[in-house]
Amino acid sequence: MPFNEAQSRAVRHGKGPMMVLAGPGSGKTTVIVGRVRNLVENQGVSPSNILVITFTRAAAREMEERYLAYDMEQTGGRVSFGTFHSVFFRILKLAYQYDGGNIVREEQQVQFIREEMGRLSLDVEDEGEFIRSILSEISMVKGEMIPLEHYYAKNCSEEIFKQLYENYQQEMGRRGLLDFDDMLVMCYRLFRERKDILSAWQRKYQYILIDEFQDINRIQYEVVKMMALPGNNLFIVGDDDQSIYRFRGARPELMLGFPKDYPQCGRVLLDVNYRSTPQIVEAAGRLIAHNKTRFAKEIRAVRRPGRPVITRVFQDGAMEAEAISRELRDYAKAGVKWEQMAVLFRTNLGPRLLVEKLMEYNIPFCLRDELPNLFDHWIARNILDYILAARGHMERARILSIINRPKRYVSRDALEGEMINWEQVKSFYQDKGWMVERIEDLEIHLMSIKKMVPAAAVNYIRKAVGYNEFLKEYAAFRRMKPEELYEIADQVQESAAQFQTAEAWFQHIARYREQLKEQARERNQKREGVSLMTMHSSKGLEFRVVFILDANEGVTPHHKAFLDADMEEERRMFYVAMTRAKERLHVYYVKERYHKKQEVSRFVKEYLEQEAK
Repeated sequence: MPFNEAQSRAVRHGKGPMMVLAGPGSGKTTVIVGRVRNLVENQGVSPSNILVITFTRAAAREMEERYLAYDMEQTGGRVSFGTFHSVFFRILKLAYQYDGGNIVREEQQVQFIREEMGRLSLDVEDEGEFIRSILSEISMVKGEMIPLEHYYAKNCSEEIFKQLYENYQQEMGRRGLLDFDDMLVMCYRLFRERKDILSAWQRKYQYILIDEFQDINRIQYEVVKMMALPGNNLFIVGDDDQSIYRFRGARPELMLGFPKDYPQCGRVLLDVNYRSTPQIVEAAGRLIAHNKTRFAKEIRAVRRPGRPVITRVFQDGAMEAEAISRELRDYAKAGVKWEQMAVLFRTNLGPRLLVEKLMEYNIPFCLRDELPNLFDHWIARNILDYILAARGHMERARILSIINRPKRYVSRDALEGEMINWEQVKSFYQDKGWMVERIEDLEIHLMSIKKMVPAAAVNYIRKAVGYNEFLKEYAAFRRMKPEELYEIADQVQESAAQFQTAEAWFQHIARYREQLKEQARERNQKREGVSLMTMHSSKGLEFRVVFILDANEGVTPHHKAFLDADMEEERRMFYVAMTRAKERLHVYYVKERYHKKQEVSRFVKEYLEQEAK
C-alpha cells in the first residue's frame, strides 16, 4: 500500500528526534516498518544499529514479521524488535550475568506479600484483590521513581504499605530475584553509574523507534533518553488521546512534553483514519475535544459515509441485555460473522446480565478477559452463607464467615466442632449476658431470613442485620468508596430478584458457575464468537460492529474518577472504545440500575453535541 503524504514524511525522516502523532486506524505499524526499511535501504543505516521497542510481545512479533517480509536476506545484521522488558533484561544479562531464573514468577510475588501480611497480622476480606493492588502500587512507586516517604498509599495506611514494600524488596534481594520494574530501575542506575556500559549501548543502537509512546512511564522514558544520546535519533509513535494506562504510571504528559525535551524534533500528524466511517470518526472527535491535556488534532475518515452512531436508552440492564442479544442475532442473519462483533464495557462487573442472556440464546461469545464469577466474590459468599445458615446449613466455616460481619465480637473458640449449635455457643458465654443477647439476635435474624424470598432476604441482611454498615467500615480500612462494595451487593440483590425461591436461585448460581467454567475452557481453545471485553482490552483491535454497554455516569466515567486527570483518562477510554468500530457503533445506557435512577454519561452528551445542532 502506498504511503499518504503524512506517512511518507514520517518514513523519510532523517536524523534527530521525531514525534509521530498517530490517530486511530491511521496505519502506524505501516509507518514504523516503513521507517525501518527506509533507514536501511535509503539512509545506509546498518540493521544491527536499529532498535524497535513495543509494549507487547505480539506487537513486536507482528512488526518483525512485516519487516522480514521485505528483508528476507537479513543483510548487514538484524534489526532488534522487542518489548521494554526484553530489551532491558538483555542489558542486565550482559552486565550482571542474569538469566531467566532471576525473574520472579507471579505466584512468588503473591506469596511474598501474603507471608508479610501474616507477619503483620493483616486480616483482609479480599486477600487476592488486596495483594494484586499492593503489587500494582509497588510497580507504580518504582516506575514513577517516587520516593517511598512521599507516596500516599491507595489500599492501606502508609505505614503498612511501607512495611509491605520494604519486606517484599528484601525477600526479592535475598533470593536474587527481579520483577519487571526492577529491570527498569537497575538499567537506570547502571547507565547512570557505568558510562562505559551506556556508551557501548549507545553505539549499538543509534536509531531507536518506540511504538505506543503514550503508554510509556517515567523510568522507561529516562532510560530511553540516555540510550538515544548523543545523536537523539529517537522516533516516537503514539496517540496522546489513547493513553489509558494511568494506573500503570503511563502519562500523556510525557508525550506532550516530548517537544520541550527535544525542541528541534520533527512532528507529523497521521490524521487519516482508514478504519471507521466518517460518522464514527466525527462523533469520537467531538467527544475527545473536551479534553484539555492533549495535542489539538482533527482526524478525518476516508471511508464512504455509513450510519450515524446509534444511541439508545433502556429501562434497566435486563432490557439492555435482551436488546443487544437480539441485535447480535440480526447482524449474524444479515451476514456479519460473530467474530466481527464486540461488546465493550468499563469493568468486568459490567456484562453479567448480558452473559446470562447470550447463554440463554445460545449465541457464541468469547471473553477476552476472565469474567469473575459474581457469586465467588467474598461479599456474595457472605450473603449466601447467611441464607444457607438460615436454612439450617450450620457448618463451622459457614458460620465463621457471617458471625462477625457485622462485628459481634464472637470468638472463634466459641465455635466448636464441624457443625455449630447455637445453644453451645451461648453456653460458652453463659457468664456474659450481653454476648448471649447478641447471639440470640442473630438467631432471630436467621429465622426471619428463612421465611423471605431471595431479594427480600438480601435486602434484610444488608439493612436490618447491618451488613451494609460492615461494608462501610471495611471500605474505610481499605481506602475505598463504600459504593464500590455496595455495587457487588447490589448485583447479588439484582440476581436474587429474578427468583421466587432460594432453591431456584441456588440452581441458577450452580448453572452459571458451570457455564463460566465451560467458557474458560473454550477461551483456551480460541473458540470464535462475539468478543466481550473491557475498554482497556479492546485497545489496538477493530470490529465491524461494536456495542458499548452501560454508558451511564458512575460506570463510564467510573465513580472513582475524582480529579480532572482521572476524568480525562475516562474520556480517552471511551474514545478508544468508540474508535474500535469500523461500520456500526451502538452506545447504550439505562434509566435505572438496582432500582436506583441513573444518569446518561456526560460522554454521550459530548459526542451528540454538534450533531444535534
